[in-house]
Amino acid sequence: MNMKKKSVACVAAMMAMLLMGGCGQVKVGYVDESRIAKEAPQIRTTLEEGTKKIEEAQKELEGKFQANPNMTMEEAQKLQQEAQRKAMGLNQQYMTQVQQKMDVALSEIAKEKKLDVVVDSEKLQKTVLLGGTDVTDEVIQKLQ
Repeated sequence: MNMKKKSVACVAAMMAMLLMGGCGQVKVGYVDESRIAKEAPQIRTTLEEGTKKIEEAQKELEGKFQANPNMTMEEAQKLQQEAQRKAMGLNQQYMTQVQQKMDVALSEIAKEKKLDVVVDSEKLQKTVLLGGTDVTDEVIQKLQ
């Protein structure tokens, strides 16, 4: 019985050593997402389209208020809440599109550069302090 415990412990220790030894160095990439939002045409276009749709929804709300200046406070609040839900839905929809486009580009670049992980490292809140590979330019190129 004692021998079995020693064998299991020995095998577990060898597996741990193999796993740790096989890991090697982790290759980290990082991007500046705010720069991508400003410089990548696909992202800019998607964000501009979303902003335009939200502005249209706000104008529609203003039109409804002007069309019915005698609405009750309850009707006005209901209309305001409806417009807010619509704006939030549009915002979510376009932010999801942006994230999907960035995920595809990042995934391709990570595969090409054999990166284990890619993190966001904006100038104000750096995640990667030393080392790593900046792939921001490559992401912008993919999102042309």
